[in-house]
Amino acid sequence: MTGAPVPAEVFTEVDALVRAGHIADAAERLQDALEGAAAHPLMWLQLAGLRRALRQPMRALAAVHAALGLAPLDFRALVMRAGLLEQIGDPEAGQAWDHALAQRPPGALAGPLAQAVAAGEQCHARWLAARAGRLDAVLAADVPDDIDVAWRIGRFRDNLLRKTRVFHSTPTHFHYPGLVEREFHPRDAFPWLARLEGATNAIRAEMLALIASDRAEGVPYVQYAAHEPLDQWRPLNHNRDWTAFHLFDRGRRVAVNADRCPVTMAVLADIPQPAIPGAGPNAMFSALAPRTAIPAHVGVNNARLVCHLPLVVPAGCWFRVGAETRLWQEGQAFVFDDTIEHEAANPSDDLRVVMIFDVWHPGLSAREQAAVAALIAAEGGVAGL
Repeated sequence: MTGAPVPAEVFTEVDALVRAGHIADAAERLQDALEGAAAHPLMWLQLAGLRRALRQPMRALAAVHAALGLAPLDFRALVMRAGLLEQIGDPEAGQAWDHALAQRPPGALAGPLAQAVAAGEQCHARWLAARAGRLDAVLAADVPDDIDVAWRIGRFRDNLLRKTRVFHSTPTHFHYPGLVEREFHPRDAFPWLARLEGATNAIRAEMLALIASDRAEGVPYVQYAAHEPLDQWRPLNHNRDWTAFHLFDRGRRVAVNADRCPVTMAVLADIPQPAIPGAGPNAMFSALAPRTAIPAHVGVNNARLVCHLPLVVPAGCWFRVGAETRLWQEGQAFVFDDTIEHEAANPSDDLRVVMIFDVWHPGLSAREQAAVAALIAAEGGVAGL
């Protein structure tokens, strides 16, 4: 925008020429007026539309590029560019649609723009499929034996294709630097998982007896004061649709529940849980009511991870951490980083129960564990897992 503004009468003349059917004359008049003028991106898009109507895709592209030079992320301009490249068979059309769709505004589109985007999504899908095929052909030449290495390479592929996005650990209170960020951690880092899973039937039996007991202590999982800035939890705050039967609660042994679960407590005694006054260990049976969802959130401390042992899981109950979603399977435990965004849902008509407890992050040495425990205790611990 180095020159003078385009006079308003130019657009009156261009509109009159278009209404009279003189599209070529309108395009030339607008082109002359825009060259060297302080033009708005929409003016260049108007010219691009005229050139496209005249079946002059290269000249239309030049006008679109002028618009993008002024507004590089303009959604309409990016859509028009991608559509023109697709029209002329340019191999960059799929990539152009990738750029355009990344800038799609929220809400429904209407009219010709909606139609153009719908067609563009098909072109983009074909481009992604071809790209994925090329990447898979490369990977097929050397399939790693190590399951964890295979997972990391696969996630790298999915990130390249934007099938997944990168999630990071964002604890609400305590962040220990240098620890591996991983949604679900590999099983071989936790040799006690097999023993835990082997005790599933006994743990489930103790849990069912506990929940059925009149003396069991079950409390709402979420308990915050109404004035606290935690609106995401408002539907579940002090709501027994998500109930916790604590065995350990921020380091305190909940005797009324723990005494009824000797096998469960014996199993926990062999697991490296954080012992931090006011913060850990934590262990509970988490009961999620039918048709209940837990909103996306993050935990308080990345120095410890969380283990789930599914005990009662109706069909369809799911759990997402970062870019990975799993269906709980009864008796199949896993360890995840709850300081990475996660959410869950029970879409069934039956109760879902999972045993939940915290463990030290395997990346911490004994010296680091002691330092973390001392510092968090000095801060008075923190509520919640």
